[in-house]
Amino acid sequence: MLPKELLKKIKQIEITTSRLVSDVFAGQYHSVFKGQGIEFDEVREYQIGDDIRTIDWNVTARTGIPHIKKFVEERELVVMIMVDVSRSSKFATEGILKNQLAAEISSLLALSAIRNNDKVGLIVFTDKIEKFIPPRKGTKHVLRVIREVLYFKPDNNKTNINNALDYLNKVTTRRTISFLISDYLTDEGHDGLKKSLSAANKRHDLIAITLNDPREQNLPDCGLITLEDAETGQIVVIDSTDKKVREKYLKLNQARIIKRKELFCMSGVDFIDISTDMSYSDEIVKFFLKRRKRIRR
Repeated sequence: MLPKELLKKIKQIEITTSRLVSDVFAGQYHSVFKGQGIEFDEVREYQIGDDIRTIDWNVTARTGIPHIKKFVEERELVVMIMVDVSRSSKFATEGILKNQLAAEISSLLALSAIRNNDKVGLIVFTDKIEKFIPPRKGTKHVLRVIREVLYFKPDNNKTNINNALDYLNKVTTRRTISFLISDYLTDEGHDGLKKSLSAANKRHDLIAITLNDPREQNLPDCGLITLEDAETGQIVVIDSTDKKVREKYLKLNQARIIKRKELFCMSGVDFIDISTDMSYSDEIVKFFLKRRKRIRR
């Protein structure tokens, strides 16, 4: 049984993201993520302008009146939300913690999916699979997704994205829309990650969502700073008043971000960069609009 304040927080996130779905995301999700194919709907009489390739010759011959087969999009999709809950997800210097940001994004995506009658599943991972919730429908299910992302207590601290993607391929028997939410602070090899991302993206529609904090790029000038790697526990003390130290820190992190973008591009994976101090809904809307334009070409 969760304490009242935690239940209140979960409900607050659900209400906030529900409004966003109604006010901002209406039609966006449906237009970007199409069904897996078409299915037969009905036979009706031919009308001027119909494609003659859809004529049902058996019915036409039997009735003596031209009839066509009508098909509709096979709409129901499966959305898998994969969330990194390693120790670095409990970090933020501005805005909200990464894990809360992940919870709000997960809620937004899940609500968009169920309002289109799609199923939503959840994979919570560190360097192992911490929890798997099979795809289901319904608002109660979305509340459970929010709760697990926000308050799940993992056994491990580190991140292994390869394991998470391998698990996705094992537990899903059909193509899914999969959102991989992480800060991507992992020591996994570039080639191994590229192989896993590429393989998962061939089988699924994989979208990477990166969670960032401003201080992960820019170091403030504020004297001696003790930095701890959240996942390994390694501690270093640096002098932030030294301009060369700040410049080196900036260059290292800029190189990491560039390498990450190259990894996604080489793997053919779409990605959305989101920071703890910015509007995540604006960035997701931009992504949807950009993708919709690309689909229409």
